[in-house]
Amino acid sequence: MLVITRKKGESILIGDNIEVKIVKIDDGSVKIAIDAPKEVVILRGELYKEVEEENKNAVVFEKSILKNIKK
Repeated sequence: MLVITRKKGESILIGDNIEVKIVKIDDGSVKIAIDAPKEVVILRGELYKEVEEENKNAVVFEKSILKNIKK
């Protein structure tokens, strides 16, 4: 993991086509802008984890339904 310090207006580049820019810094939060091609999927980490957990729960639920149908 790379950890760097940036100030408002500064940015980092990821590869040739993704730029992450610091737009605003406010009481404990940072607003960033991400410029990337449309085909690049960008998700918040916590949202990704929620979706992943829901998918796991759906598989468990589906397996339990299938067990009951087979009986």
